[in-house]
Amino acid sequence: MNRQEKDVVVVELQDKLKVAQAFYLTDFTGLNVKQITEFRSRLRKQGVEYVVVKNTLAQRALQGLELPDVASSFTGPTGLVIGRDDAVAAAKVLTDFMREFGDRPAVKGAVVERRSVDAAQVRKIADLPPREVLLAQLAGGLQQPMARLAGGMSQLMSGFARAVDQLRQQREGAEA
Repeated sequence: MNRQEKDVVVVELQDKLKVAQAFYLTDFTGLNVKQITEFRSRLRKQGVEYVVVKNTLAQRALQGLELPDVASSFTGPTGLVIGRDDAVAAAKVLTDFMREFGDRPAVKGAVVERRSVDAAQVRKIADLPPREVLLAQLAGGLQQPMARLAGGMSQLMSGFARAVDQLRQQREGAEA
């Protein structure tokens, strides 16, 4: 690979990492081609990309970005699981595959939402519910106080209406 080709690889990787919600550094040693192809296929179904890159090129790509220093994780064979939209989906596919294939690929480290994360934390991220469920839970949590407020206001207004009606009935009875 000549200098220009390396520069192109670095720029392309930088562009991918700039927009990524998360990326996970993995060691794919022990996986055969068929298993790596299956892994990529599962990731692709979730909108996640798997890139095998030379460590020096990956380190160069990270230099221009404001991300935590994960340079120490770039030893041996390294593959990057890049989750653009959903950090949890990428972590789920990765950890599910690891359970199925004897902790392969091994997680060396990760950067999730611009923060450094270790392998144990990646497993915790994978245990989170999907993004849609989290958003529904948030919406439900925000809706509950509003529903209580609306119910309280409704009771207040109906109580006021009853009081006005009783007052009207008393005045009608006094006039008769």
